[in-house]
Amino acid sequence: MNKRTSLICRRAFIAFCSLILIITAQAQENPIKIKVVNSKKEPVPFATITITNRIDTLQSEKKVADSSGSTSFTLTRGIQYIIEVSAVNYLPQEKGITITSGQKDFTFILESSTKTLGGVVVRSSKPLMRQEDDKTIVDPENLAATSTSGYEVIEKTPGLFVDQDGNIYIASTTPATVLINGRELKMSREDMATMLKSLPPNAIQSIEIVRTPSAKYDASGSGGVVNVILKRGVKLGMTGSVTAGLQQGTYGNQLAGFTLNNNDGKKSSYLNLNYSRRNSYEKIVTDRIFSPDTMLSQYAFTQYPSDAYYGAYGITWQVGKKWEITYDANVTFNDFNNRSENTNTIKKVSNNQVLSNSLNRVTNDGSSLMIGTGFESKLKIDSLGSEWTNDTWYGHTINKSNQAYATGYSLPSLPGISGDGDANNFRDYINIKSDLRLKMKKRFTFESGFQVSILNFRNVSDYFNESGGIRSKDPGRTNTFRYNQNINSAYLQGSKTLGKNVIIKFGARLENTNMKGHQVVPDDTTFAIHRTDLFPYVYLSKKVIDIAGFELRAYLVYRRTITRPVYEQLNPFSRYVDQYLSETGNPSLRPQFNNNYEANISVNEMPILAVGINQTKDIFTNVIYQADSSRSQAYRTYDNLGSNKEFYLRGLGAIPPGKKYFFVLGGQYNHNFYQGLYENKPLSFKRGSWTFFTYHSLKLGKLSQATLNGFVRFKGQLQFYELSSFGALNTSINRRLFKEKLTVTVSMNDIFRTLRYDFTINQGSIDASGYRLNDTRRFGINLRYNFGIRKKEENNNMFNIESPEKTN
Repeated sequence: MNKRTSLICRRAFIAFCSLILIITAQAQENPIKIKVVNSKKEPVPFATITITNRIDTLQSEKKVADSSGSTSFTLTRGIQYIIEVSAVNYLPQEKGITITSGQKDFTFILESSTKTLGGVVVRSSKPLMRQEDDKTIVDPENLAATSTSGYEVIEKTPGLFVDQDGNIYIASTTPATVLINGRELKMSREDMATMLKSLPPNAIQSIEIVRTPSAKYDASGSGGVVNVILKRGVKLGMTGSVTAGLQQGTYGNQLAGFTLNNNDGKKSSYLNLNYSRRNSYEKIVTDRIFSPDTMLSQYAFTQYPSDAYYGAYGITWQVGKKWEITYDANVTFNDFNNRSENTNTIKKVSNNQVLSNSLNRVTNDGSSLMIGTGFESKLKIDSLGSEWTNDTWYGHTINKSNQAYATGYSLPSLPGISGDGDANNFRDYINIKSDLRLKMKKRFTFESGFQVSILNFRNVSDYFNESGGIRSKDPGRTNTFRYNQNINSAYLQGSKTLGKNVIIKFGARLENTNMKGHQVVPDDTTFAIHRTDLFPYVYLSKKVIDIAGFELRAYLVYRRTITRPVYEQLNPFSRYVDQYLSETGNPSLRPQFNNNYEANISVNEMPILAVGINQTKDIFTNVIYQADSSRSQAYRTYDNLGSNKEFYLRGLGAIPPGKKYFFVLGGQYNHNFYQGLYENKPLSFKRGSWTFFTYHSLKLGKLSQATLNGFVRFKGQLQFYELSSFGALNTSINRRLFKEKLTVTVSMNDIFRTLRYDFTINQGSIDASGYRLNDTRRFGINLRYNFGIRKKEENNNMFNIESPEKTN
């Protein structure tokens, strides 16, 4: 980004700030009356009515109607509210209203519920995406019906991009932090992807997208936060589902799952079981210049068969009227046997003369076991929304892999080279946190908390070479490495509503980081990092104007964040890829710091426009360096390269759901400007790219629904790799049978097989190009059978886990 463009962006940002701070009005309180009747216009006595401020959801008030079905509230004029009405033997109802001076009476008509499963047909008007405070909340029901795993649900979520390596991106080119039920599990990218691929898609209640996290969140979320909220139980009774499905591409995937939820009024519980057999491939073709007239051409084909087992259980107890205690546990086991073949050809560029031909075969046979368990408690301090939550979580991971490789030469005729070895790593993670939220006088909310996390990681690798029938220790790959991390943090945060439509939130988070790595084999080396950093946060929200009855609201957000290297990026263990490329970590990596500024606008809770800047220093990224020992040898690692300034612009439009057809359409532009050093030489790299995404849903009568979703990225970027344009288009259609208990879904992913890209990298001594292709075009069929037994005293909504056609 040049100076002129940067100046224009800054001026636009300042003008935007000035626009939303121009005028604030004084709040006007209006008394309103709410009456609840049935379809015969008869009063519904003692109905429960809850009113929540749409912008500040902490402002909530609940009342019970009198014998005539009526009650009254005092609300602020011009503010949007969500009203929820429920009563025994009636279907619940939810409606959004805006208080005006002319309307003081509201009537809600409830429909009678039935006593049998077959009679429950509840239609939805819930939006796919809505803005709540500083996060976007996605209702995944429409997405889950056409997905085989939680991973696929995230892939189909508008505005999220998942690359072929499992990284999830929101707005920037830095991967987002993934939380499960608000917990960061400190898993590697591969382990998190394995867990999400094992997670049943209909076990996800919502997905929270936080582009600029508040001080309550870890400061490590420079790429934003994706929080996957799992369902933890339902209303009175027992419900569940049985799922089976398959997908066929070049190779096939199969899955089977079972979910069960139970609530007896005093405690609620859930059980998720899932098995999946997955198989796919990756093809990478690369041409790399390693001398002025010599090129290495590689054709690599890797197959990834695996069997994954997932189980999760949780139970929540209501202790008295104020305490809620939850126990959760999950286990994931993944058994894999990856196989790859690499054909390597070295030739002269000038005359195409072949100098060398070889074939490299590598197998990685292993397994991973992930176990997690924890307790969470919540104390409801008052009826205004004040609460105190505490959470303790322990996770244990074991990864074991046996790698064997063999290289044969056809030109020139040379003896073959082979080797094998075991790589085992063990990880223990403990996280303890406590959060306090107090609703105070004069519309002020105070938040505070602390967190302690401890991570211990140990890697043991033992490798051997074999040449000419002689077997010997491989000192370059045999490795023992230990890594310990302790992060202690505390935060203070407050929010204040000014007038009737301005909300300001401000806070700061203090984090103390202690990292220590110790390599025992082959050399005794140690590194340590001890530092304490402060991370401020500011959030401002203001109603700008009403347009045709829709509220236009503007937001300003600032946050300082940190990205710390994780253990696989620090581990100096050298992983063999082929005789020309290896992968290794960098124990000297420093953390990178980012300042994010964002301004955005939403209409009726739907985020429609955002502009932002990320300023990052000490940026570290994946790089390829030429080995000192040979021009033909290269290694892939991580390094700090300098600074980056990223500008992004995002837009989103939609037709709300609830009708026959709705869609979401959005686009995003990212421009990155890197400056620093690469191989001790000045680096200057600029790249801009556009991404467009969409989601469409069409009801085909009362029992069927068709969906279409996809994305396209122009001039993409992956670290310093320049990518060609690529994308994917997916479609599905479902049908409900057997009194709407069984849902059959047929789907097609990557219809035109466009999820492949060409790449080039020309930095320092590395000059390479090629293309990458995965097994992404797949035909699938899913079956889901919902069942339930409801208690007569509460028969409002049969299902907690449903496909989109069975919603509120």
